[in-house]
Amino acid sequence: VRGSEGLYMVNGPPSFTESTAFQRDSGKNCKAVAFSKDGSLFAWCNGEKVNIVNVTSAELLRSFDLPKAVCLEFSPKNNILATWQAYATAKDGTAGVPNLQLHDVKTGKCLKSFIQKKMQNWCPCWADDESICARNVNNEVHFFENNNFNTIANKLHLQKVNDFVLSPGAQPTKVAVYVPGSKGAPSFVRLYQYPNFGGPQSALANKSFFKADKVTMLWNKKATAVLVIASTEVDKTGASYYGEQTLHYIATNGESAVVQLPKNGPIYDVVWNPNSDEFCAVYGFMPAKATVFNLKCDPVFDFGTGPRNAAYYSPHGHILVLAGFGNLRGQMEVWDVKNYKVISKPVASDSTYFAWCPDGEHIVTATCAPRLRVSNGYKIWHYTGSLLHHYEVPSNEEMWQVFWQPFLDGVFPAKAVKYQAVPSELPSAEPKPAQAYRPPALRNKPVTSSKLHENEPPQNMKPQSGGSDKPLSKTALKNQRKHEAKKAAKQEARAEANQDSTQSSAPQNAPRSAAPAVTSGDPEVDKKIKNLKKKLKAIEQLKEQAAAGKQLEKNQLEKIQKETALLQELEDLELGL
Repeated sequence: VRGSEGLYMVNGPPSFTESTAFQRDSGKNCKAVAFSKDGSLFAWCNGEKVNIVNVTSAELLRSFDLPKAVCLEFSPKNNILATWQAYATAKDGTAGVPNLQLHDVKTGKCLKSFIQKKMQNWCPCWADDESICARNVNNEVHFFENNNFNTIANKLHLQKVNDFVLSPGAQPTKVAVYVPGSKGAPSFVRLYQYPNFGGPQSALANKSFFKADKVTMLWNKKATAVLVIASTEVDKTGASYYGEQTLHYIATNGESAVVQLPKNGPIYDVVWNPNSDEFCAVYGFMPAKATVFNLKCDPVFDFGTGPRNAAYYSPHGHILVLAGFGNLRGQMEVWDVKNYKVISKPVASDSTYFAWCPDGEHIVTATCAPRLRVSNGYKIWHYTGSLLHHYEVPSNEEMWQVFWQPFLDGVFPAKAVKYQAVPSELPSAEPKPAQAYRPPALRNKPVTSSKLHENEPPQNMKPQSGGSDKPLSKTALKNQRKHEAKKAAKQEARAEANQDSTQSSAPQNAPRSAAPAVTSGDPEVDKKIKNLKKKLKAIEQLKEQAAAGKQLEKNQLEKIQKETALLQELEDLELGL
């Protein structure tokens, strides 16, 4: 927990006591904190030094003299601590000192310093085994191998690489790069496998699109696909303050698609299930829709509509929380993903932060400054809806950050989903439902419920028939369509043969318009038949006008005389003579 009361650690459920593994740092200047990926090391900057402690043994491992550091990050295998401070040019206008430093955790030596002006994407990205490290320099991506930062092992040079993301998991590492469009050319995202960056043919997949000022790229855990949320700053249609978003799917096997979202409006959140086989999107004007899609981008389950703008899968992927934070009331829906049933519906009002505990059972929600300055604090929940622990800071203090100690996958085994609320000492935090205002004239009358909108109920979208699971390629789809068209044409031809045999026995003066439209199978003939019917209809109208006593022109009278010839021609065509 980091705040105006200092920096301290709290033991997790069930004790919630202050941890002795970390000596509380009571200074009010703690700007940055970071755990290592496995949770064994912890670094923080207190405005004087950057310190690293071993969390289990509580011993101070390293201390660096970096009072201005505002960002810290460990490399995945704990070999390197990256620190960043604001870049400042020298007084005489010459280039400033390098402000991004990479320190060897074991020796404390500074391995390399870079100039990194922007705080956004300041940290280099490592592959999970630290075999490669990459950073974006002047719109190209530089790759270093085995933490040797003195030689650039590889460069990915495209027109202007705005952003890139390395794939998680084992080798080979893949890279997703985003190049924004310019001068009417579309933006694109490309997937490469390191180190094959030569020419456009070497890309694993490519997806180009218009309408993108910024892009968020999300790899799934197995590194088989990327979801791209492309958004514009301004919605040209004026439908939304938040610009316009589209969701694209790109797989490393070259397949790509636009994910079709059935409701218009912003895309609030998109998350991969940790099993990498499906993802959940929260989208559409309020009340927002939430849908789970499979890798074919087909909807699997639709959660209906509700007050929500965020989705969070549990670390094992067996529970999904849909929540409405920010300008919504903090309602959460906890769903069992396998059976698509609601487990609980807790409410965490005024929350600015939500995170699953690595054990897949507990959740923290917090109200932090500067987003909200009042009633700062945190709550620990069990996913069955029980509130287990609640801490609120004194009214003159603030809380800035709360987060779980991370653990590697597999440390906590997955447990079966429970529906029964676990026991808790604390009373359940059910907020009193606010009564709607009623004007004095209506106060003694029965309440008529008036809802602004009906919420859509959840529904299962899985096709019930046992269809094949493999997504069809473009050619397979084309062939399937051709096959269906041929089938339809054959059926129509059969229907026509039956039609003809019945028609010849029917009296000839029956109105033709009553017969169902039958196609001959030959588009030329169909066209002629259509034209003849049009002419005959016009003649019928002229006859009616004459009967009503209207004086007809010479050419109109000639038209009426042609009727028998036209009828004969139409009959011949329809019988296929």
